Amino acid sequence: MALQKVLLIDDDEKRGSQIESVMSFLDYNTKKISLDKLKKTAKQDELPLVMLGDGTVFNEMDIVDFFTQYKSQQPIIYVHNKGKAPKLGTAIARHFVSLEWPTTYQNFINCIRKVQLTEHTLTEEVSQRAAELFRSLVGNSQEVKRVRQLIQQVCMSDATVLILGESGTGKEVIARNIHYHSSRRQKAFVPINCGAIPGELLESELFGHEKGAFTGALTARQGRFELAEGGTLFLDEIGDMPMQMQVKLLRVLQEKVFERVGSNKPIRCDVRILAATHRDLEHEIAEGGFREDLYYRLDVFPITIGPLRDRVEDIPMLVNELVQRIERDKKGTVRFTSAALMALCQYSWPGNVRELANMVERLAIIYAYGVVDVKDLPDKFHQFATSSTHVQEELALEAAPLEDATSRAAQSVTPQQNNMSAGILPQQGIDLKEHLNNLEYSLIQQALDESNGVVAHAAKKLNMRRTTLVEKMRKHGM
Repeated sequence: MALQKVLLIDDDEKRGSQIESVMSFLDYNTKKISLDKLKKTAKQDELPLVMLGDGTVFNEMDIVDFFTQYKSQQPIIYVHNKGKAPKLGTAIARHFVSLEWPTTYQNFINCIRKVQLTEHTLTEEVSQRAAELFRSLVGNSQEVKRVRQLIQQVCMSDATVLILGESGTGKEVIARNIHYHSSRRQKAFVPINCGAIPGELLESELFGHEKGAFTGALTARQGRFELAEGGTLFLDEIGDMPMQMQVKLLRVLQEKVFERVGSNKPIRCDVRILAATHRDLEHEIAEGGFREDLYYRLDVFPITIGPLRDRVEDIPMLVNELVQRIERDKKGTVRFTSAALMALCQYSWPGNVRELANMVERLAIIYAYGVVDVKDLPDKFHQFATSSTHVQEELALEAAPLEDATSRAAQSVTPQQNNMSAGILPQQGIDLKEHLNNLEYSLIQQALDESNGVVAHAAKKLNMRRTTLVEKMRKHGM
């Protein structure tokens, strides 16, 4: 069995001894502890199976906080006497398996198996969600790796984060990653663009208003701070916030209290603040456009993301990700030749990732299911068409993930293969059997790579039986 260490928490000594005997017979290392020592004993990266008896006095929220703090995916077994309902409610229903006591040996074994299945399922869910989210923060450049490391360092604290970077570099992506990997991820992530809302309306948007507070206030309305209670408030383009609002925001950050417009009733808030701007705030302070005290309140943990022109090695992966998004949204697809990718990498991208995304979407419409070469790119890229063959060969290596699955079986991609990947039959025809065999081989290899070599998991990705996959692997000599 996968779970070998057990923490037993039960004030019923007789039942505890019985459980300990059964677990010892099953080769589990069981340790009796008190509930208040659970947090000290458990490690964040390796939480053993917890067996909690109903004889223990506890507050359900303490258990909820424990799982939230340690981001645990390990369920617990809640042991309760027959005829009594579990004390644990729906707040952590997915974290515990209920076991009536006394029980039979078979029921006990079934409960352990259910725990293991739940553990595996939850771990896969979290891994998948994390992979989906971090896919948005695409790239292998040192800049992106540095940002990922900073996110990991700050996500579990409640420190205010100031995200700096040019427009279109992905500041909101960073903010969402911080929120998702924080203890507040079960609560709301509420973004607001401080530069897109007129100054006279921004206070109402942030703090809400009461009925009749101003002309047009027909009903009371919650502001973003209330909507983000317990979660994260993302203040985008905070450098564009009017000075009078900066004063009111500073008070909220200092005192954790605000009032709705038209009310003098204070409302306490528990909100984590993430802020972002493309402006140089120190320069804005010198020019009198931004409050120095607010800047130091926000600048607890700064994260700067560089422009796309300084991390051009990420462009092939970004294009691949953008094409995959188009395919997932069932809006078609498009492929890029290595020469086209080389031209993209030599452009300065003043609009950063946002400009790149818009261009890829436009090309996917114009050349749907086709292949884009340099001549098919907008005019501003044609100046890069005469680049050296040496650079093209280097870029072809970077672009390998952009080709369809057949590129895993062949490192060099010809125009004929590009047409095949796009579903276009070349004029000279193809060997369909060989093409399908290559495609099958590469998809199987991709599934195995993504499953760390576990055949059962790869078979699930390919929607086939494990034995069928094993036969196909033998056929391809894998």
